[in-house]
Amino acid sequence: MKLLISRKLPDAVMAEAEAAFDVTLRIAGERMSEAECIAALQEYDILLPTLGDALTKAVFDASPTPRCKMIANFGVGYNHIDVAGAAARGIAVTNTPGAVTDATADIGLMLILMTARRAGSGERMVRAGEWGGWKPVQLLGRHVSGKKLGIVGMGRIGQAVAHRGHYGFGMEIAYHSRSAKNLPYPARQLELHQLMAESDFVVIAAPANAETHHMINAEALDAMNPDGVLINIARGDLVDEAALIDALQNGKIAGAGLDVYENEPDVPAELIAMDHVTLLPHLGTAALEVREDMGRMALANAQAYADGRALPNPV
Repeated sequence: MKLLISRKLPDAVMAEAEAAFDVTLRIAGERMSEAECIAALQEYDILLPTLGDALTKAVFDASPTPRCKMIANFGVGYNHIDVAGAAARGIAVTNTPGAVTDATADIGLMLILMTARRAGSGERMVRAGEWGGWKPVQLLGRHVSGKKLGIVGMGRIGQAVAHRGHYGFGMEIAYHSRSAKNLPYPARQLELHQLMAESDFVVIAAPANAETHHMINAEALDAMNPDGVLINIARGDLVDEAALIDALQNGKIAGAGLDVYENEPDVPAELIAMDHVTLLPHLGTAALEVREDMGRMALANAQAYADGRALPNPV
């Protein structure tokens, strides 16, 4: 079967793909354009897209009878794919859950620590040659141990963040989720605004969909206490970026740590200018072992389709 891989994957994954399929690898490193997506549905049996390859309703509307019958998404999030549009044309969609959990949770804790302890500011100071030595009140940050950690979205990743926070730093856990969770540590399920108000650190780990779009809006940010720090490791459009900028500029919250942005790769100049904001370039799953696991999971989904077997990870 003809398989299109939209962007280069780790070498080991590419070798396994080429051994099993007739592989075409796009040379361009950027996301697929709408025209490329439409053409790909006509020319390939299986697509292996990545974050940002927008397989939208318009793309499927332009492809009423596609050759493609399988989209093996490289990633757990699939808000860039119109799943209903795919299903209407008999196209199965899969993702790669599980493989990303620990790596993404690690980034969540990294952002908490970097933002609380002003690590980004300190690193910039040293690199700029502006550090004049230790001083008692230089770059004073905030303690993390024992603080209150609120998780928005208590799925695999949210629970992994909470596990690290509770067992690693003795943090008190609260969460906002559609259903109560049976957890091995004390944790309170709270309404969103109550969670925002009572937490020292709020980590966004919910899936991206129509319900969660801009769930962290001006009202939610207004509910936070002025010492609160917002961390986003989910998808950028869960947070109203304009409202976040306003909250940060006007001291409504103490800081933010962001690995994702509403209009990636564009990062607002206002966020870049703020010293109390930690900015990462979507590093959530950027570990070689993790990306290899993700690639193999995507290939396992594709191979199951090719063999006529049940798909391991349908969405």
